[in-house]
Amino acid sequence: MFHQTEAWNKGNIEGFMQTYWRNDSLMFIGKDGVTWGWQNTLGHYKKAYPGKEAMGQLSFDNILVKKLSKDYFFVTGKWVLQRNMDKLSGYYSLLIKRIKGQWKIIADHSS
Repeated sequence: MFHQTEAWNKGNIEGFMQTYWRNDSLMFIGKDGVTWGWQNTLGHYKKAYPGKEAMGQLSFDNILVKKLSKDYFFVTGKWVLQRNMDKLSGYYSLLIKRIKGQWKIIADHSS
């Protein structure tokens, strides 16, 4: 999550997306429903946050990590997005899986 925050706060959506599973089976659930696939999720983020000013500064809080097995973790917490024009926040739950020795988000439900 450190890498996500660091990339986001530099205005680098592609860097932010490196923690997600680069696969058509990636599932992202947001206010508009389910988005399937890494490329579609990237497109969703680019549309919603078209530039650094819209992206603001991201932080995570109240992080709870639960080990489900040696290859799966469930993570919940709060996200906060501070922008010049406003402050947004919500909650998320992530399913993280070890794939080829790397931990990747395979499902993200953010509100």
